[in-house]
Amino acid sequence: MGAQLRRIRQRIRSVKSTAKITRAQELIASSRVGRARDRAAAAEPYAREISKAVSALVGHHLAMNHALLNERPDASRVAVLLLTGDRGFAGAYNQNVIKHGQALHALFEEQRKEPEYYVVGRKGIDWFRFRGRETRGQWAGTSGQPGYGTAAEIGRTLIEAFDMPTREGGVGEVHVVYTEFVTMLTQAPRVIRILPMEVEEVEGEGAAAAGVPKAPYEFDPDASTVLDELLQKYVRSRIWYMLLSSAASEHAARRTAMTAATDNARDLIETLTREANEARQAEITTEITEIVGGAEALKHRP
Repeated sequence: MGAQLRRIRQRIRSVKSTAKITRAQELIASSRVGRARDRAAAAEPYAREISKAVSALVGHHLAMNHALLNERPDASRVAVLLLTGDRGFAGAYNQNVIKHGQALHALFEEQRKEPEYYVVGRKGIDWFRFRGRETRGQWAGTSGQPGYGTAAEIGRTLIEAFDMPTREGGVGEVHVVYTEFVTMLTQAPRVIRILPMEVEEVEGEGAAAAGVPKAPYEFDPDASTVLDELLQKYVRSRIWYMLLSSAASEHAARRTAMTAATDNARDLIETLTREANEARQAEITTEITEIVGGAEALKHRP
């Protein structure tokens, strides 16, 4: 009985140590998720307005031709950018991104397209390395607090791959798998194609179709130059927003996972404490029974 009590007490000490770690991770994630959410919220309007500006420019110059807008006749090779985290303790955050990436991979195989992967985050990089699968680009160490320089480098790499002909090792499409921050309790994995860009209808185009003339625009130095610069900024801003949204989602997922782990540890400590009390009570009862039995034996000793 004494050995059982020692094992239970040792396990209680171990669970308490684990609870301290999960509680610390929960507090750290709680302190970071607010800032990450605010950064994502601040970047989202800029990315949205860049998209509107490009759509407005193309809408006023329908005959314009640009490599980042054109559907490629040969899209047998496509690029997939996976945004994962550098650390664990985030529940199913990383696994959900990888799972959506694998679903996209299966879809491309059905379409006879060859996906080439660009991975952000050590968890995603380790997943590919463990399975012996190659990646065209890797970025690690900034998933929790990404910088714009990382977004610009990723954007430049993807644009270079898209500008290169498929037969020379380029890609015909660029897709991104990331996690969108919805609320503190909800983070939704998304799959979005960013190249070639899909021009969306902007406000005012409906009126133009009804016969109302569009507002006049003047472009300096010219529309083609402005479009080229806007499209470069469009790709970088979209990736920048996705990185920030993924960072906020990672912190929120880690906070939720660590809160649940801490609560589970506390529940387990309570259960083990009751078991320890029962074991101790049984031990005391046994000792009392032995003492009483010994006293009775001495009493009736001839």
